[in-house]
Amino acid sequence: MAKSKYETHVQDKLILIEGWARDGLTEAQIAKNLGISIDTFYTYKKKYTEFFEVLKRGKEVADYEVENALHKAAVNGNVTAMIFWLKNRKPQAWKDRKEAQEIELAKRDQELKEKKFELERKKLESGEKEEMVININITGDNDAT
Repeated sequence: MAKSKYETHVQDKLILIEGWARDGLTEAQIAKNLGISIDTFYTYKKKYTEFFEVLKRGKEVADYEVENALHKAAVNGNVTAMIFWLKNRKPQAWKDRKEAQEIELAKRDQELKEKKFELERKKLESGEKEEMVININITGDNDAT
């Protein structure tokens, strides 16, 4: 019986694949190195546990190394690293004010739309004939940073 491409192109290279993942190669790059298509790569990831596991192990090592380097840079006073760390680790306290302001304005806008809808519903239920006009103006402090 003929061997599958997994057996001929992948199985004997699992240690090498783990190293490629650890070195930061993308899955597309690894597939190219193995001489298989990216679709075949994804099929093998689902079908062969050992293949999935070596990729996972390799990526974990690289991720930990980058996390440690980021932490070290932040602790040593790299302001960009500090900001990145805090925005991602403590977003409630460190997200950009502009984003928070936009969320608050969208929330207020939604509340006002709901009130307008409720007034229109009550108007229809009561059978009022006169036209009701509601003007809503939402403003925000554009100077906040």
